[in-house]
Amino acid sequence: MPAGTELELQAVLWDMDGTLVDTEPYWLAAQGEIARKYGLDWTTQDARATVGQAMPVTATILQERGVSLSAEEIINDLLERVVAKLEGGIPWLPGAETILAELAAARIPSALVTMAFSPVAMRVASAAPIGTFHAVVAGDAVPQGKPHPAPYLAAAELLSVHPSNCVAVEDSVSGTTSAQAAGMEVVVVPGVVQPSPGPGRHFVNSLENVTVASLRDILRSSRTQGTSAP
Repeated sequence: MPAGTELELQAVLWDMDGTLVDTEPYWLAAQGEIARKYGLDWTTQDARATVGQAMPVTATILQERGVSLSAEEIINDLLERVVAKLEGGIPWLPGAETILAELAAARIPSALVTMAFSPVAMRVASAAPIGTFHAVVAGDAVPQGKPHPAPYLAAAELLSVHPSNCVAVEDSVSGTTSAQAAGMEVVVVPGVVQPSPGPGRHFVNSLENVTVASLRDILRSSRTQGTSAP
C-alpha cells in the first residue's frame, strides 16, 4: 500500500476455537479419548502441541503417539466427537456475540478463519445471527493451514478487501503468525498457548474489551507506527 494511504477497517477476520467459542477443550478431550482408546497416554504437552495447528498436523501427532488409524480416520473421529458436543449449543466466549453484532450494525463484514474442518466451522457460523459472517475459510478449504498465510489471504480475497485493511483476532501462536504473514494487524485474546508480544500484536484480556472503535484505532495506530504490511 502506498505511503500515506489511509488504512480503513474494512473487515475483521476471526479465528474460532479459543477465540470466539470455548471449544478448545472439546478438541483436546476428543484427542485424549482417541488416544486412550488405543491404550495411550495423552499428556498436556501433547495437547498443547496441537493448539492452532491444521487438523492433519494433529492427526500426525496422534499417529506418532501410536494411534493406528489413517489421518483421514483420525480427523473424521475428531470431527464426530466435537460436532456431537456442539449439539448441546455453541459455547460463545464472553463478549463474542456483542462485538459480532456491533460489527454487523456498522456494516463491517466478519469472516471465520479456522483450522477446524467445515462440519464444525459451518455449525458455529450458522449459529450466529444471519449476516454475521460473510465468509468462512475452514481447514479443509485451503491447501496450506496456519501458520501459513493462505487461510487469511483466502478470507480477504473472498471479502474483496486488501489484507492491510483487515484486523485478525487470534489466540494462538500459529494463528497469529498466519495473520501477520498475510499482512494483518492482530488482536490477541488469552489462549492455551499464547504468542509473545511483538509489533502488530495487540493484546486484550477479553473480547469484552474489543469494540468497533478500538479495532479502527488499531489500523490508525499501525499507520502511524509503520507496523502494517505494504
